Amino acid sequence: MKIKSRKNVSPEDCNEAMLALRDSIEIWGGKWKLMILLYLTIKANDKNCFMEMVRGIPGISGKMLSKELKDLEMNRLVKHIVHDTKPVTVEYTMTEYGKSFVPVAEQLLQWGMSHRKAIRAK
Repeated sequence: MKIKSRKNVSPEDCNEAMLALRDSIEIWGGKWKLMILLYLTIKANDKNCFMEMVRGIPGISGKMLSKELKDLEMNRLVKHIVHDTKPVTVEYTMTEYGKSFVPVAEQLLQWGMSHRKAIRAK
């Protein structure tokens, strides 16, 4: 659904659009989920083990990363792969479904950069 002013939008269609937007905000909202997405996108060719992610995402705690990864897995955006090594290693990667959000995130990033320039220019 494109966002534009329309005269003949039914209340049901308007409500459906609002619910879809709310779902998106709930999934991607908060301080860390987009940072995790950015990290996994930039490091897509690397093995993204948990502690490397803690070190690579400034300011995130292990507890918070664990919680956010579980939420992202529950929404089928991220998956973990357990390697049969000693000690056992767990790698995190974006799912194909999760990768479908990358173009949206890129647009958010571009808008954010433009916004920062506009605000600083005052």
